[in-house]
Formats: sequence, structure tokens, C-alpha cells
Amino acid sequence: MLKWMIRRKLRAFERQHGYDSSFMHEVLDTDLRAFLKFGFATGIGTYRKDVPLDVYFAAGLTSAMHADCGPCTQLGVDFALQAGVPAPTIAAVVAGDEAAMSRDVALGVRYARAVIAHDPEADVYREEIVQRWGPRALLALAFGIMSAQLYPTLKYALGHGKACTRVVVAGETVTPRQRAAGTM
Repeated sequence: MLKWMIRRKLRAFERQHGYDSSFMHEVLDTDLRAFLKFGFATGIGTYRKDVPLDVYFAAGLTSAMHADCGPCTQLGVDFALQAGVPAPTIAAVVAGDEAAMSRDVALGVRYARAVIAHDPEADVYREEIVQRWGPRALLALAFGIMSAQLYPTLKYALGHGKACTRVVVAGETVTPRQRAAGTM
């Protein structure tokens, strides 16, 4: 009965977001407990204390783009738009156009890039984040960066990450920074 309800929710999510969740169906079919544990782990992405919404989504989208070539990034874009992040901000993050970002959003993007790259520069950004918004904001960004990679990493690990797609922000196609730079 529980699997039936979960499948129904997955199908509704797929219809609502135009997203292929076949990898999640596979996890559910393989092991219900594994599915539930994964779902519990992804809950860290809902912790958004003290950090501005646009900065939170900028860091998460930056992280998602590192792990994905389209569908999960598109989902992140759609979630950011639904949360009220302005489309030009999202487009600038996806394109990697720091000149078009606010100072705060650029800090979130730089921090996410540095964390992903294990760059010592992350220390500088970390200090600035704590100084601006406090330690809970830093924790929220860390969780956002981590959670943005959970789904694409699982998808690729299970062999479902083969289809790259374009990213659309409010009706406009935006080339992700990594794809434009040839590093995807």
C-alpha cells in the first residue's frame, strides 16, 4: 500500500514538473527502506535559516549544474522561480554572469564553486557569509549545496543520467556556465 501511494506521488510530480523520475521508481522497486532513507536525507535541502532566498537558490543551482546537464538543473530553476527568485537572477546564475548578479548572489555562487572545487578560497567566502548572515546561513548554504547534488548523483550512479537538456528560465533558453565553458 505504501509503495502504491509513493508511486502515485512520483507520477504526479513527474506530470507537474515534466520530469522523468524513473530512477526514483527504480529505487522504490528495489528497496522501500532505501527509498525512504534517501527521502529522509534529501530533507536537508529544506533548511534555509537566515540566508536570503536568492543566495540560497544561487548556491544550490551552481551545485546542481556541477552534477547535472539539464533535467535536475531545470527542476532547480523551476523551484527557484516558484519560490519567488527573479528570473534575471536565475538566468545570471545559470549563465555564470557574475556582472549581472547582486553582490550577495555572486557570493553564494562563488562559495558553492569553491566548496565543490575544494578551493581554499572557500574560507574567505565562508567568513564573509558568517559575517553577513550568521552561522545558520552558512549551514543552510552548505546543506543547499549538498542536497542539490543528491538527485543528479543518484540518477547518474543508477545509469539514468544520459540525456542532457536545455535550461529554460521564464521562457528563455540559457546556456549553463559549465556547458558554455566546455567542462560538462
